[in-house]
Amino acid sequence: MALGAVADPPVRRRGSDYAQLSRRISEAGLLDRRPGRYAARIVLTLGVFVAGWVAVFLLGDSWWQLLLAAVLAVATTQVAFLGHDAGHRQMFRRRGPSEAVGMIAGNVAVGISYGWWVDKHNRHHANPNHEDEDPDVGAGALVWTQEQALETRGFGRWLARRQAYLFFPMLLLEGLSLHVNSIKAIVGREPDGRYATPMRHRVVEALLLVAHTAAYVGVLLVAMSPVQALLFAVVHQALFGLYMGMSFAPNHKGMPMPTAEDELDFLRKQVLTSRNVRGGRLVDTALGGLNYQIEHHLFPNMPRANLRRAQPIVRAYCAEQGISYAETGLVESYRQALAHLHGVGRPLRG
Repeated sequence: MALGAVADPPVRRRGSDYAQLSRRISEAGLLDRRPGRYAARIVLTLGVFVAGWVAVFLLGDSWWQLLLAAVLAVATTQVAFLGHDAGHRQMFRRRGPSEAVGMIAGNVAVGISYGWWVDKHNRHHANPNHEDEDPDVGAGALVWTQEQALETRGFGRWLARRQAYLFFPMLLLEGLSLHVNSIKAIVGREPDGRYATPMRHRVVEALLLVAHTAAYVGVLLVAMSPVQALLFAVVHQALFGLYMGMSFAPNHKGMPMPTAEDELDFLRKQVLTSRNVRGGRLVDTALGGLNYQIEHHLFPNMPRANLRRAQPIVRAYCAEQGISYAETGLVESYRQALAHLHGVGRPLRG
């Protein structure tokens, strides 16, 4: 699906379009940090997360632990959203405090390498939905273009034919994938001996992941029987992966995918490949502000609480410039994403 087929025609003063929008956003004060708001969010989110684990310890050997596993899957994802915000320096302008919060949220609480995720996510932001540049649409368990689908073989081809039907079940493995990829990023090396993933605090991150794993396994084995601990981990990690995947899937899946032939400025590259999700405060909280994906991609370091206020400014500006602004409901966003996945596998079903 080439972006050139759907992109809007260029307008005059194209190179200055983003600068004009940025000026409006800055004048509205929407790029100003909100430390008080984030302090409250961090305390509340981590407080609920810690309380959940205290409840696990106090409940002990009980099958009600599986219900707590589901609750903690939600809390874990909300902590991961904090790591996302820290990675974009939405909380602090300085790198040090941002990295500290990011590693506490990512490595310690969730068990995901903060450095690996920042590197991967920055590449996504630089070229969203670009098959050759965006790691989120590279061929893997899922394929995102018909060209990728035609290159599959064996089980991968069987999967590609049915990926729209298997998408949500496959998200149950997303949590495990994040943990595995974090470890691979820390220890993985190129043939010449260099580390494959750049990382500023590799040793610290490795130690924090070890500490996370030891604490996770230790608490479960102390609090409950081995069988219950195993089932708790399965439920917790599966639902965490499902929640994470469902939070990120509406943002770009099924949106245009630019190619090397497309010449898009920053404004159009970010807007045309992103989709917003309507739904009010509940959706804002559930999706960690990622439902304002267009605004987030245009201004990655904008505090989460300001995205809602920025939306009408960005939407009006896109209308002025004749740029398509995609916004839909949550269920419809999933329908569009699944329709794209189904269409990608069409050549394999013929």
